[in-house]
Amino acid sequence: MSQHQIMLELSSIVQAMAQVLQDAFIGAVMGELLKAVLEAQRKAAAFRPTLQELESTLEKIKPIVAEIQELSEELNQDKGEIEPLVEEIRKGKDLVLKCSGIRWYTCWKKPSYKDKLDGLERSLKSYLDLVLQLQMARDIKKNLVEVKKVQVMVLDRGRRAGLEGYFLPEAIPNPVGFQVPLWELKMEFFKDDTSLLVLSAPPGCGKTTLATLFCHDKDVQERFKDNIFFIRVSKKQTMESVVQRMYMLKGHRDPVFQGEEDAHYHLENLLKSMDPNPILLVLDDVWPETVYILDKLKFNIPGFKVLVTSRSVYPKYKYQKLNPLNDKDSRTLFDNSAFLPDQPKPDIPEDVINQIVKECKGFPLAITVVGRSLCGEPIEVWRTRAMALAEAGPVMEGSELYSELYSCLEKSLDALDKQPKVKQCFMDLALFPEDDLIPAAALIDMWSELYKLDEDGLQAVANLYQLSARNLADLVVTRTDAEGYNHHFVTQHDLLRELIIYQSSLEFMEQRDRLIVEIFRNQVPDWCSERKQLSIHCRILSISTDEKFSSSSWRIQAPELQVMVLNFRTKTFTLPKFMTGPNETPLEVLILRNYGVSPADVKNFPQLLSSLSTLKKIRLEQISIPPSLFTTLHFQTLEKITIVLCRVTLAFNPSSSRISQPLPNLKEINIDYCKDLVELPIEICKLTNLKKLRITNCHNLAALPDEIGSLKNLEELTLSSCIGLSELPEAIGYLENLRSLDISECADVRKLPEAIGELGKNLRRIQMMGCSKNFWVPDSVLKLESLEEVGCDEDTAPLWEPFVQVMKRLKVKVRKEEINLNWLHGGRF
Repeated sequence: MSQHQIMLELSSIVQAMAQVLQDAFIGAVMGELLKAVLEAQRKAAAFRPTLQELESTLEKIKPIVAEIQELSEELNQDKGEIEPLVEEIRKGKDLVLKCSGIRWYTCWKKPSYKDKLDGLERSLKSYLDLVLQLQMARDIKKNLVEVKKVQVMVLDRGRRAGLEGYFLPEAIPNPVGFQVPLWELKMEFFKDDTSLLVLSAPPGCGKTTLATLFCHDKDVQERFKDNIFFIRVSKKQTMESVVQRMYMLKGHRDPVFQGEEDAHYHLENLLKSMDPNPILLVLDDVWPETVYILDKLKFNIPGFKVLVTSRSVYPKYKYQKLNPLNDKDSRTLFDNSAFLPDQPKPDIPEDVINQIVKECKGFPLAITVVGRSLCGEPIEVWRTRAMALAEAGPVMEGSELYSELYSCLEKSLDALDKQPKVKQCFMDLALFPEDDLIPAAALIDMWSELYKLDEDGLQAVANLYQLSARNLADLVVTRTDAEGYNHHFVTQHDLLRELIIYQSSLEFMEQRDRLIVEIFRNQVPDWCSERKQLSIHCRILSISTDEKFSSSSWRIQAPELQVMVLNFRTKTFTLPKFMTGPNETPLEVLILRNYGVSPADVKNFPQLLSSLSTLKKIRLEQISIPPSLFTTLHFQTLEKITIVLCRVTLAFNPSSSRISQPLPNLKEINIDYCKDLVELPIEICKLTNLKKLRITNCHNLAALPDEIGSLKNLEELTLSSCIGLSELPEAIGYLENLRSLDISECADVRKLPEAIGELGKNLRRIQMMGCSKNFWVPDSVLKLESLEEVGCDEDTAPLWEPFVQVMKRLKVKVRKEEINLNWLHGGRF
């Protein structure tokens, strides 16, 4: 082989190497490349040492690039990131081509070019051994961040899309009176001929508690392992929505089925994909309206079993009844609820206690509600409650047992009469759908206007804690170190919600202060009909529609309405029309919530907003926001906008996000889980009176505009869990009134801007949980004379140790990351 041919052979090897790396292609091409090197060694003895070195380098490249290829495909990365390596190889190619031009009369140049070729090989090896391994480590970390994003998305999207009802609830510590029922349930359920079992009992009897204990039982866990699905079901549930959410739980986004048969087919495929492991599906709180779903669960899949809880007995299915607690267990549970632990028991006569416990009829819910309502009360209140319970007549239509239970709960609500605002807050929980996970922030918006509670939410959350202490609601906090109450949520037992709705319905329609309406299909009430155009006089209105609702012509005439909550499930939803002119609705708070699996298109949005000139607070959840959002916001009263899980591309487009008129009173903007938010609109930076800007869980947000420095009155800037954000602009130094900065879980933000020191007079709090341990804190933070607290984790706490010694007011609070999953059992379905 001639010298020229050898050079061409070597050139082709280098070119092939560049192509392989550029395309991240390993398989057969890498094999052919190694084969070519070996062949060249055999034929070109003069260059054998160089070719052997190339062979060794390629052997090292192969596993590294293979891993990079796998990670890149998983992360959908582009090919440009290995461009420096490709450029290095291009230079090598030029060198090889020059070598190929050597002739006999320039043979004296061969040693020189041989040295350069050796240098090329060493350069490639060094580059690959160092840079590619670093790149691989970086990509792996990105992959871990991506995994974390998916986990958080599942949890938080679950909160809104209903997936929380698909997770196994937390184990219940020391349950009273369920040991024997649990043993009986296990005996019956594990029989070979049992594929579906209905656990039936009246409401408030503990069906969900027993089903939860069953799922956490050691024998059940060992048998079904990770294949335990716990699903809350509602009156409005459909087969498609159940299967949709099960697919989403398994990582499939927004599946669409052509009908129930198609959903049934896909569910069978999903279950078979988990075979041969046994599968347990728990359907909690099935109503007669949704019992048809059980017929769709007959699959020939070995090990697939279904446990159903329901108030009703369905004779066509095998069932087991759960009885109320016996007297001994009822008394134990009551004592646990009414008397504080480690405190002397108050001197309450035994006959009074026994009378109250007797009237609770063994219902765990009634026992705990009544017990907590009496905790710490004087003997007179105990005696009065005992007499009231004994004399109480039927409260609601239905069986005698149901009526007695409702009567017992109703009398416990009388204890709230001394706290009228707390009672009204309790009644407002029924404005949201059955089994809903209610954002405390939405309640704060309502109650600050209705009952003049403080805007920051202190009084509202205090009321929620009181309701939780009385077992009238459950308050769950998913993050304790964040500003405000965007991580606080509330759930309520559906029996209590039914009682609230019943009490509200006792008044004439015209006299109701709170009107709660549930619309099935298109059965719109007469007062909503455009033909009737009747007027209602409530201050609070809640309308919930099902998946079959499609009405496009309905109108609301409510001259006293202050708060409206619209809950819907359809992919397209037409908003109602409001009367304008002298009878214009004085609405102050609008909450629009979509309970489907993907953002919905909302019709009449501009028309609705243009007819509500008194609006102060807007909360939009899981809708596709139209481009006219900002151009429509022309009223002077708007104070707060909250956008959650929405599609914002059209609304935040530069051409459509122009604010036509100033919004002088807009103080707060919250944007949460808007995955298509890539850039913060510059128009928002023109809202110079803004005090709070919270952008959370927007994983594709890449940068903040320099114009953010125009927000001179901004006091709080929260950017937590925006994992795509790479840096903070130096313009933050112009936010002279900033008091709180939160960049928790912003893994790609590697430093605080040098201009952070310009915030010395007012910045009091920095939150940076989950930031990189290689984070850089500039010396300019020494100018932050008002800084009192830095919240971080164990990785980033050492970064602040040198500053703590100098900044005497500064306290570094190290927090361990805690993910609270207790709220997952709340379930909307």
